[in-house]
Amino acid sequence: MSAPATADHGTQPAPAQEAPGPGRGRDWLRELARAAAGPVICAAVLIGLLSAWVVTGGTGNIVSQQVQVTQAAVPMRAFTAADPSGPAGSFLTIWNPGKKADELLSVSSPIAHRIVLVRRSGPEDPGTVVPELTIPARGTLTLTPFGTDVVLRDPARYENDATVRLTLTFRRAGRISVTADVSAPGTP
Repeated sequence: MSAPATADHGTQPAPAQEAPGPGRGRDWLRELARAAAGPVICAAVLIGLLSAWVVTGGTGNIVSQQVQVTQAAVPMRAFTAADPSGPAGSFLTIWNPGKKADELLSVSSPIAHRIVLVRRSGPEDPGTVVPELTIPARGTLTLTPFGTDVVLRDPARYENDATVRLTLTFRRAGRISVTADVSAPGTP
């Protein structure tokens, strides 16, 4: 049951007010500092955790992976194949200065509609077409017509040209275009 209502229509007491004085300003600043302490501490912890994540490599590569083609040549077919209209091999040296391995996924050229990546154990091995070739971290991949290679299938005649344009596509580094010299038979 509720308390009986009173019929006091008089004035109600005014809420208590703090007395003005020198202590009131300090209390306000103290309350503000107490209210801000939680968010400031959380922000500091979050910045520390994010900094540790970046330093330990949790963000991945901020800068794109780089590879360098230090040698590129396509030897003349008339001297390297029994059929001068047959496939053409290549000499490529690809250096990966990065901390992570990369993969050569494909090669294209305006002189050949089909270019394949081939892994073979030696010059007598016909080789196996593979989907990619790995360039180790801080390492080199050397391609030659006598071993693992990039093979231009049924290319247009290029033997009278000084260079052949090749575009290499890597998993991490993306696309890199190089100008390969047309070289004497069996030489890079």
